Amino acid sequence: MDDRRHRSAYVASVVVVRPPAHAAPRQAPPRTALPPVAGRYVLLDQVGAGGMGSVWRARDTRTGALVAVKVLGQHSAGLLARFVREQAVRVRHPHVVAPTGWAAEDDLVLLAMDLVPGGSVQQLLDEHGPLPVGYAARLVEQLLMALAAVHAAGLVHRDVKPANLLLAPTDSTGTTDATGAGGATTPHLRLGDFGVAAPIADRRFTTVPGAIGTDGYMAPEQARGAPPDPCQDLYSVGRVGLQLLTGLPPSRQGEIGSSRLRPLLERLLVVDPEQRLASAEAALRLLRRLDIPAEPGPVVTDRLPPLPPERRTPTVDWPAWAGVAACLGVLVACALVVAGVLP
Repeated sequence: MDDRRHRSAYVASVVVVRPPAHAAPRQAPPRTALPPVAGRYVLLDQVGAGGMGSVWRARDTRTGALVAVKVLGQHSAGLLARFVREQAVRVRHPHVVAPTGWAAEDDLVLLAMDLVPGGSVQQLLDEHGPLPVGYAARLVEQLLMALAAVHAAGLVHRDVKPANLLLAPTDSTGTTDATGAGGATTPHLRLGDFGVAAPIADRRFTTVPGAIGTDGYMAPEQARGAPPDPCQDLYSVGRVGLQLLTGLPPSRQGEIGSSRLRPLLERLLVVDPEQRLASAEAALRLLRRLDIPAEPGPVVTDRLPPLPPERRTPTVDWPAWAGVAACLGVLVACALVVAGVLP
């Protein structure tokens, strides 16, 4: 089944979901042996791993575009439930990476979304540590813009953290802030991984044992099992913002310092959700009133390795092979006659 409502020229990523089976999960065969999945996606090389399995680069034979493919590594009802939730997300926004369609073939289910090759904000922090406040402010602004669109669609992300914030390479799609610091360039941030997203106030998601989200980034009420609410995502933005400034995870962040982002972070990290900023739009208005100038920061590069040469699966010339087989049959028959096996 192919969702043809979402055709466009963008580069997509595909999540391949394999249902549970009694046998051990199949490993992805070498790329030269793989036919197109659903008659469309050809796996080329493994480029990493994600929360749902290994990550592959592939070719969309319909459009010719390169795509990224996550191959599910383990099968469980929980992972399949995450897939069902994620494929239902339909948010179109420049700062959101949401599914654009899906297809199925036999035991394969494919979930397509944009590929963002610059890595994650977590990788940026791991490599560069604390970021300049003007650089961090632009990233927080883009994240709030993404959440405004997600919340307007009636969803709560519930897992906002640096690992789920993807970056486009600065040298290709980075944006230049007109106010800023000799043309300071900011990478293009996109919010991804909607596997635990839930409709606003949907109490069905409070009955699952254990908190849904990532410890340290979750709002206190989310950790206690409160129904999904947009202000929970805003608390996570506060934790992310503080990590951008300190380079430290939530467990080691301590108090908010004297940064120019402090007025925003204080309002986002309020423990009482009733006192927290009520919406991403309100947070955006406060951030823009702070008028923090852009600053240069780390350059984000394309993290994908060079694409290996693509090898076509050999085609079989069946008429020619039929002739060869006939000749072999005659030779074998003659040999058997000479050997006295046949009269």
